Amino acid sequence: MSTTEESIMLVTLKEVLKIAEEKKIAVGAFNAANLESLQAVIGAAEELTMPVIIQFAQCHESWVPLELIGPIMVEEAKKASVPVCVHLDHGETLDYLEKALEIGFTGIMYDGSVLSYEENLENTKKAVQMAAKTGASVEAELGSMGKRESGAGDSDKDDTKIYTDPKQAKAFVETSGIDALACSFGTTHGIYLTTPKLDFDVVKNVRSLTNDIPVVMHGGSGVSREDYHAAIRAGVRKINYFTYMDKAGGNAAAEYLKSLREEEPLFFSSISMTARDAMKENVKEAMKMFALG
Repeated sequence: MSTTEESIMLVTLKEVLKIAEEKKIAVGAFNAANLESLQAVIGAAEELTMPVIIQFAQCHESWVPLELIGPIMVEEAKKASVPVCVHLDHGETLDYLEKALEIGFTGIMYDGSVLSYEENLENTKKAVQMAAKTGASVEAELGSMGKRESGAGDSDKDDTKIYTDPKQAKAFVETSGIDALACSFGTTHGIYLTTPKLDFDVVKNVRSLTNDIPVVMHGGSGVSREDYHAAIRAGVRKINYFTYMDKAGGNAAAEYLKSLREEEPLFFSSISMTARDAMKENVKEAMKMFALG
């Protein structure tokens, strides 16, 4: 990536995960599906002087097009006072990955977890070749956190979850050339309806068999502080977090509406700024936890 003064804080996924590895912490990866989320995440990272990953998931395309929010994400990362990776989360097609790379994303995730092992591997290899042309890094997924990345429905009872096989992960990592691996070890996307039962040995064994590849934890919202810390000690270096951040913004907006007197005017801008500030505080708390605080 370019190392000019203007863009020095726009870093690749590999670079930001190297920081996490050196410090034995996890870097938070937060979805920025709108301008308020983006401001909240970068603002939190700058206040704490911590590196951060801002993400856009393909499933959020109906909320705002990648072509609209993506360039803004890249420009805000360039202006940040801390290292920021702009990452595509859960890219489902190679064409969509290519679109993110053309916009200037410095990390892409190819999610072929619903495909056969062979097809997932083949497409992941193609994603690595595509990313190499721009210097971007690649995350892939082996196993499955469940079928509902959007968080809708009763995902705790989702029988599509498949735990990652560490021996299979070794072959997958070596053959594909990826920079980070999303592992399934008991987390799930969306709201937790029951306490998750996490198998940290999956993370430890994947790390030991893959020359310590950075492991990514999806479904990170709602996990206990103790389990976050155990996951990080086991080798998790990137934690995806969105649902509870989004929920914090919604709850703050609801409380703001309740606080208004009947004769007071209601402005959308006041609602969105209230939500933004609440998300920022939630992100700060998450980032502190991921730094073993």
